[in-house]
Amino acid sequence: MENTLTINFEKAHDGLVPAIIQDHTTAKVLMLGYMNQEALDKTKTEGKVTFFSRSKGRLWTKGEQSGNFLLLKEIAVDCDKDTLLIKAEPLGPVCHTGADTCWDEKNHREDFLATLEEIIEQRRHEGNVEGSYIARLFGQGINKIAQKVGEEAIEVVIEAKDHDEKLFLNESADLMFHFLILLNAKGYNLQDVTNVLQERHKK
Repeated sequence: MENTLTINFEKAHDGLVPAIIQDHTTAKVLMLGYMNQEALDKTKTEGKVTFFSRSKGRLWTKGEQSGNFLLLKEIAVDCDKDTLLIKAEPLGPVCHTGADTCWDEKNHREDFLATLEEIIEQRRHEGNVEGSYIARLFGQGINKIAQKVGEEAIEVVIEAKDHDEKLFLNESADLMFHFLILLNAKGYNLQDVTNVLQERHKK
């Protein structure tokens, strides 16, 4: 949703204002570009982030050659009315080097669960069954993974009825861990579940 402030292009140098691009899901800063009024209008109209390229001397839609577009989700203007914050969905790497961001960072949520999901994905593809519990579990198939989630859920219910906080939290951690493995095995991640919850919240 765009806020009510209006950008002041007249006080900007050469009519260009900085546009900070942020992933609307992970909140990771992806890149910095510059926009004039025409670039902003085109971004709003077409739904794809468009800049004014100082090197090309023309409007430039991110992804016009690579296909790695930035789909517009939200526009905000800072308190001085001279900087834009554009929240977008990136369709592929953002940097011309192939990196997720122009600071060569991975575009993921900054929390441990996101890191754990990456570890699960890595272990799954390494296939070192002997050295990895995760790989071994994947090797046993979806039925075994789903069974483990069920077993851990029962353990959480059992511990919830008692008063041992440590045991309850440990069993909850086991359930979360195996649930993340199940999500990965089904081709999903925790963000997909979060998206469903967010959609329900809107109703």
